[in-house]
Amino acid sequence: MTKKQKKVLYRIILSAFLLAVLSFVPVEGPLRAALYLIPYLIIGYDILRKAVLGIVHGEVFDENFLMAAATVGAMLLGEYVEGAAVMLFYQIGELFQAVAVGKSRRNISALMDIRPDYANIEGENGKLSRVDPDEVEPGTVILVQPGEKVPIDGVVLQGTSTLNTSALTGESIPREVKEGDAVISGCINVSGLLRIKTTKEFGESTVSKILDLVENSSMKKSRSENFITKFARYYTPAVCGAALVLALLPPAFNLLAGNPAAFDTWVIRALTFLVISCPCALVISIPLSFFGGIGGASACGILVKGSNYLEALSQTKYVVFDKTGTLTKGVFAVTGIFPAADFAEKYSSYEDAQAGLLELAAYVESYSNHPISKSLKEAWGKEIDAGRVSGAEEIGGQGVTAMVDERQVAAGNGKLMKTLGLSYTEGTGIGTVVHVAVEGSYGGYILIADVIKEQSKEAVRALKRAGVKTTVMLTGDSRAVAEHVAAELGIDRVKSELLPGDKVEEVEKLLLEKRPKEKLAFVGDGINDAPVLSRADIGIAMGALGSDAAIEAADIVLMDDNPQKIALAIQISRKCLRIVYENIIFALAVKAVCLLLGAVGIANMWMAIFADVGVMVLAVLNAIRCLRVKEKA
Repeated sequence: MTKKQKKVLYRIILSAFLLAVLSFVPVEGPLRAALYLIPYLIIGYDILRKAVLGIVHGEVFDENFLMAAATVGAMLLGEYVEGAAVMLFYQIGELFQAVAVGKSRRNISALMDIRPDYANIEGENGKLSRVDPDEVEPGTVILVQPGEKVPIDGVVLQGTSTLNTSALTGESIPREVKEGDAVISGCINVSGLLRIKTTKEFGESTVSKILDLVENSSMKKSRSENFITKFARYYTPAVCGAALVLALLPPAFNLLAGNPAAFDTWVIRALTFLVISCPCALVISIPLSFFGGIGGASACGILVKGSNYLEALSQTKYVVFDKTGTLTKGVFAVTGIFPAADFAEKYSSYEDAQAGLLELAAYVESYSNHPISKSLKEAWGKEIDAGRVSGAEEIGGQGVTAMVDERQVAAGNGKLMKTLGLSYTEGTGIGTVVHVAVEGSYGGYILIADVIKEQSKEAVRALKRAGVKTTVMLTGDSRAVAEHVAAELGIDRVKSELLPGDKVEEVEKLLLEKRPKEKLAFVGDGINDAPVLSRADIGIAMGALGSDAAIEAADIVLMDDNPQKIALAIQISRKCLRIVYENIIFALAVKAVCLLLGAVGIANMWMAIFADVGVMVLAVLNAIRCLRVKEKA
């Protein structure tokens, strides 16, 4: 609890104690009124003050005015116990609500802890000085010691370490980094000392953008929240007017009919009517539900930019994927090694022949920085001995030739093999084929492909279970590759060989195809998909670690590369909306019944307390459920 909440708790305890003591004190008349006024003012002075200030500022009709009018009226009519009790239970409900909001804020507050307090800069004498991250210019070399947060995005110049990214991604799996790797702010350096060259200003770094995103998420309200705000604006004056009519009209009819006016009876009913009608349960629980949903999602590494997007996500029926970096890893990897028969005969086993072919390809490509060359060297996995390679020559659009261990080796595409006058085997797999020739003879081929993410297949299945009607994949890759990936993952539709502008056109067609209430979500890596992310009903950015475009263009940002989080986000949104509708129906139903009973004199002030505070507490308890997220789509 905060200090303010503790003070309210002490006032509640003191007021409840005094009310309990007074119930055993047999006093009447003005002394009774004076004694009961003490616990009433202890617990309710701040509500009375807010009500007076509201009237002064022209904002009359709110829950403070309703509570003040009802309880002051009850005290004036001699209903001291009821008047003080209504204020007491109202404050208990308000305290409960404040604690609940604090609980839901903790998930987002934990995310706010990623903000670094300082950056270490090494002086000429080797002494470290701590400076504000805002003061560090791009290109500055900073040191991050074990246990410290990475303060600014950059590239590792020296050192190896393990980074804890759980505050950003919600995942506990650490990330290994070494020289040349890009690192982002907000991660915690777990093991080794890192020297990092900053690539951005602090204000432009990942951590700053995420914090800004979360801080502003509450500004974009859902339709349900806007409805409740408008509803309260008209509802409260209406019930105040109804209470006034209830207090004056029946006594007037009684007088006209020649009967006693019974002002006390009808004024009590009107005050009971006011207490029952307080819209606290709705005004508090609905925003709290969305806030809890956003907080629960952030704990799973899903950042939602506003409750309007959380609400829209629950109606998602079309999910459109980019391929590279979204469903696939976006990096080339060796997926198959196929030595020719003549080449394999020189080795004791087929596995040795595969290793020999890969070794030659890695060495002949060792001087190239092409992604395919890098994938061959990574697949070989051993340090390249530069002394074994000489006379490397790159042939544009074909491949590379070089002397490896005094043997002429060539690696490239089919065009290179034709140039060398060699017959070769056409690759049968999906991906890029690298043919290898050794000493003028065909040695075989290596298949390299963009690897499908381990979670992608299950992610598509989870979306189907979540009620998504159509899954679509849009890619600039070749038709053969695109159709292979789509078939492997169970994607309903696929469009290949598209430019970024073509993707926008395809999304436009799908938007016309879907029903008005159905929503379309586009999932991309955010780097070259910004136009499509902006055009879709909901833009979801994948692989957002370090991607500025993703954070800027998307409505929802997944802080890791796991596409299964899409179904989880839909699950969170639907649970949140279900709780919102439960609270609206429950609160309105209970209040409608109690208002009717109060108007005819059946419901007393104690039932009014339940209809107000009891319903509010139950609604808040229900809203807190939004914080609990089961990571199972």
